Amino acid sequence: MASAPEKRLNFDNCLIRLSAHKGRIVAPEGMTMIPKALALAAVLAAAPIAGAAQPASDPSGDWISTIAQGPVSLRLALHLGAAASSFDSVDQGALGLAATTTRQGAHVVVTIDKVGVFEGDLSADGKTLAGALKQGPVSTPIVFSRGVFAAARRPQTPVKPYPYREEEVGYDNPAHPGVHLAGALTLPEGPGPFPAVLLITGSGAQDRDETIFEHKPFLVLADALTRRGVAVLRVDDRGMGGSTGASPNDTSFDFATDVEAGLGWLKRRKDIDPGRLGLIGHSEGGMIASLVASKDPSVAFIVMWAGPGVPGAELMAAQARAVVLAAGAPVAAADHAHDAQAAVLKALLSSSDPAVARAAVDQAMKQAGAAPLTDQTFAQINSPWYRTFIGYDPGPALRALRIPVLAIVGDKDSQVPAAQNIPALKAALAGDPKAEVVELPGLNHTLQPATTGSVNEYQTIETTIDPGALKLMVDWVASVGAR
Repeated sequence: MASAPEKRLNFDNCLIRLSAHKGRIVAPEGMTMIPKALALAAVLAAAPIAGAAQPASDPSGDWISTIAQGPVSLRLALHLGAAASSFDSVDQGALGLAATTTRQGAHVVVTIDKVGVFEGDLSADGKTLAGALKQGPVSTPIVFSRGVFAAARRPQTPVKPYPYREEEVGYDNPAHPGVHLAGALTLPEGPGPFPAVLLITGSGAQDRDETIFEHKPFLVLADALTRRGVAVLRVDDRGMGGSTGASPNDTSFDFATDVEAGLGWLKRRKDIDPGRLGLIGHSEGGMIASLVASKDPSVAFIVMWAGPGVPGAELMAAQARAVVLAAGAPVAAADHAHDAQAAVLKALLSSSDPAVARAAVDQAMKQAGAAPLTDQTFAQINSPWYRTFIGYDPGPALRALRIPVLAIVGDKDSQVPAAQNIPALKAALAGDPKAEVVELPGLNHTLQPATTGSVNEYQTIETTIDPGALKLMVDWVASVGAR
């Protein structure tokens, strides 16, 4: 069992994430309860480029591998040198992690800062390095080959110089000593004061740009908003980038205090108008935005980008069904995945005692015809974040809102399914005359134009945010921010 649960699993994108405090590569949470026969691993093409030739006995140089994790592929790279080495988890945006390399004959050991240890053997011809990445009790077999990955085409990513100012910023969370938040503030030209928005990432430890498969949706959105006269604060999650203070006991309520700290910091700036502060939250971030806004009258407006309107346990069951359908499985299999997920979560919430909850979960898995959870997976779903998320109902916070709200949902979203979420959002926001719920056809959870909505498409789609969806958000924020 892991010594401590991961910070939180990434329910937004069902992706592998580096834990904020352990650096571990973890399995996609959205697939946890799906029987193995339905957890289809994507086969995604990674375009390697041949690296410089090295003597067969010399492991120095660039090495790459692509491993299947749940529904997606994850590209990993080692850069080995005599003096210094580094490691990249390309699709997680974790690049240049410091490493040290030692060897004894053909046996190579690479110790990677904040991640773990890779041990492998160099082939006789020097072209492969086969071994395993060990992270605590978890060992992942990996075969590296010489080469480097071609950069993915991401045409929307802004390129410097920008026609506006960008400042590196940082501030503490007074509600949580030891939590220091680092980020970037983009400001339009001129003295201000400007309307401003704070961007809130979805679940999983994420950087300020919400980097995923080399897409940087928060950078794209911040760029578009700042060009329209709106200041934007985007922040690294706890334990990511320059932010500190991550704990295995963190929950969504703790992350809400990080948002409150950011709002307080913005209010103290002379170039920001404290009467025109808004929040834009993606997925869990949308849920947090509504929670903060329901309690803080200084929040003038919010955008919920794929934010949930139903209790977490209901969402996770619907997500299990949607993910299986998007993978091409029959309806009966998707229904089974939904029912199994719902039963397991109900069992988990039946007791706060880990031993009692584990027995109930194992029984639910058995009734679903699935193997018992591993100790590591049970530790993850029994973590404070996961328990809090599946037990939280965003309805009361949404019903308390009386400010402009834009709730956007892609109809191909398999993470926060539109068929379940839109009616719930409309019902919860019915008492707010300034709220609107918009369904966008053909878009997935990250508002990319999608074919199936499956998570294995995220990597292959060049568009970061559909231009129409981006324009909708920017126009709406610019309009309400001008009031």
